[in-house]
Amino acid sequence: MKSLLFLVLISICWAEPHPDNSSLEHERIIHIQENGPRLLVVAEQAKIFSHRGGNVTLPCKFYHEHTSTAGSGTHKIRVKWTKLTSDYLKEVDVFVAMGHHRKSYGNYQGRVFLRESSENDASLIITNIILEDYGRYKCEVIEGLEDDTAVVALNLEGVVFPYSPRLGRYNLNFHEAQRACLDQDSVIASFDQLYDAWRSGLDWCNAGWLSDGSVQYPITKPREPCGGKNTVPGVRNYGFWDKDKSRYDVFCFTSNFNGRFYYLIHPTKLTYDEAVQACMKDGAQIAKVGQIFAAWKLLGYDRCDAGWLADGSVRYPISRPRKRCSPNEAAVRFVGFPDKKHKLYGVYCFRAYN
Repeated sequence: MKSLLFLVLISICWAEPHPDNSSLEHERIIHIQENGPRLLVVAEQAKIFSHRGGNVTLPCKFYHEHTSTAGSGTHKIRVKWTKLTSDYLKEVDVFVAMGHHRKSYGNYQGRVFLRESSENDASLIITNIILEDYGRYKCEVIEGLEDDTAVVALNLEGVVFPYSPRLGRYNLNFHEAQRACLDQDSVIASFDQLYDAWRSGLDWCNAGWLSDGSVQYPITKPREPCGGKNTVPGVRNYGFWDKDKSRYDVFCFTSNFNGRFYYLIHPTKLTYDEAVQACMKDGAQIAKVGQIFAAWKLLGYDRCDAGWLADGSVRYPISRPRKRCSPNEAAVRFVGFPDKKHKLYGVYCFRAYN
């Protein structure tokens, strides 16, 4: 009996795993394989192009791996669209759908809905696009414990332009820069927008804020005051600065507009206040800086007459360089911020379409 008990104790000790024996530890891992196919979310296009005032569809479909079915039927499908901020630090809610429930958020209310061309279609339609809609969107589909995501970028046709106020160079903190762009019918530009503008020939030596909080500037013709004449062309990056205390210019972005931009034919030159009243008398408003850039870049507007704009600056757009009118390059020429009460110029007006 004692010998039998001794053999049992030996068997128990032999079966007990040793804590330092890694091979025995691995043998204790239990692998659980989930039943059913894995949920997949796919965007057929990674980048979509549109313009302000247009409608666009951001593609997104969901499947189960190795099957063509949209869902298992055991759980309700939840579709959530969010927008990634330019610094990628957070997401902004855009639209959520689950069953018959639908909800849109913020500026997207009344402008977004699902296409639902099939049972696995989670594509988002955005109507009456505004400048703030530009950016990257995440489509997330959730079914029970399974979920997957896809990201789609919405790009807008438009123009990037540098801006500084009447106070002069380097007088805007980040928040003031945002407001300055909004006041001129535009939004603060993203790095991607500035990069595309640089590739199209934008050259500007003053550093300006971008939407991610960085400060950068584009150089196509290296020269001594702008980083040195022996440096390579590119978008120069100052890095990220204090949004409240640091002061720079800003790069703004605007797109096409729903209205008419024009130089007002008037018998005399005008002071600033007279220019404002003249546009109002013509059923319009004095034009903004973003509107003159959009008309120049997107519509090819060309006029050699300097005219007042809403911010008190005087500019004129040249699409066909010629003698006395920007002979070397097509550009929106900047005259300056003249004395509003005494200097006389023409005026550019903008009449919105209803």
